[in-house]
Amino acid sequence: MKRTLAFIMCFMFVGIGTIFAEPLKTHTFELKPEISYIVYKEPEVMKEKGIMYGLVGSYTYHKVVMLKAEARGSYGKVNYDGSLTDGTPLTIKHIPDYMLEFRGLAGFDLSASKNLIITPYTGIGYRYLNDNSHKKSLAGYERESNYIYSPIGIEFIINFETGWSLREITEYDLFWRGQQKSHLSDVDPGFNDASNRQKKGFGLRGSIALQKKCKIVDVEVGPFIRYWNIKESKTDNLTYYGIPIGYGVEPKNKSTEIGINCAVKF
Repeated sequence: MKRTLAFIMCFMFVGIGTIFAEPLKTHTFELKPEISYIVYKEPEVMKEKGIMYGLVGSYTYHKVVMLKAEARGSYGKVNYDGSLTDGTPLTIKHIPDYMLEFRGLAGFDLSASKNLIITPYTGIGYRYLNDNSHKKSLAGYERESNYIYSPIGIEFIINFETGWSLREITEYDLFWRGQQKSHLSDVDPGFNDASNRQKKGFGLRGSIALQKKCKIVDVEVGPFIRYWNIKESKTDNLTYYGIPIGYGVEPKNKSTEIGINCAVKF
């Protein structure tokens, strides 16, 4: 599957002819505040959910080729519902979470009609998530999640004569690898901190936005969704004061983030 998708990524940049509809700005800077609701689940194990507040900054270059650099940061507090290892129910409120994401994209701007521009793209992305339940409960511990992936997507821009435009993005995220670090020493200093490699999974994301061209800046607003489905990780040895006591895994998990953002472009 990964080989097929990697081939598609390469094909997107070969043999494409380009005829522009209404020209896009050569240089575009964008600031985009966002608010979202995120739900993270490990089936039959635990669930976390809460509101995140974020800011996206990006620079995009259009001149037949599209190049884009993007960074996103978000912060919020989530609630945990699960149990201890002995089955005792455990609830932790207002756990601080923060997320960082960096992406580099490249594609081509094509026109299907006078007012429609289509941009297929791909690239590389890195996502970091920090969840520190130890700050709210002695039974909790800090968790660090790292994903490396390749976005494979397509963007549609429909320009209207009134200065309005509609932008829609559909994307598949090809998951290359992940690393999950669990700071078990937060619970008991005798435990080692587990590090689990993740090799299988995928992501999906989509958005739709309405944009208005103004004299100084352009303004855009619309909803988005981001989804990750990650399979069970490789095992890592667990020790207690250096003595092997077994092994641990990061369970398969799913996360869904739904939100809305408002962008200013100049």
